[in-house]
Amino acid sequence: MGVINAINETSNKAYDSGEAYVKTSQEYYKLKAFQQLARAFSFLSKLAIIGGLLFLGLIFLTVSASIWLGQLIGSTVLACLLMAGILFLFTGIGYLLRGKIDTNIIKKMSKDFFD
Repeated sequence: MGVINAINETSNKAYDSGEAYVKTSQEYYKLKAFQQLARAFSFLSKLAIIGGLLFLGLIFLTVSASIWLGQLIGSTVLACLLMAGILFLFTGIGYLLRGKIDTNIIKKMSKDFFD
């Protein structure tokens, strides 16, 4: 009976160790998920604040450049059209480079996510 008790005790220890491992793994993945969510929320918050301010700055810069260009060429309407054309040009360049932008974002985020 000593061998059976030893086997029973060993199997109970293995079961307890396995159960502790599962609980520890669950806690680890909960913490990892929280970390990723916190980073994502932090990133999106910073993006909204900085992006909003940058967008406002871009609007003021565009309007002031249109006014300045209008004074140079003598036509505010033509200056606004030129500024719109320049913005459309930059938008087209961004559209053409969208694949490279996606690749860079995925590379940077995969380092954080799988770290």
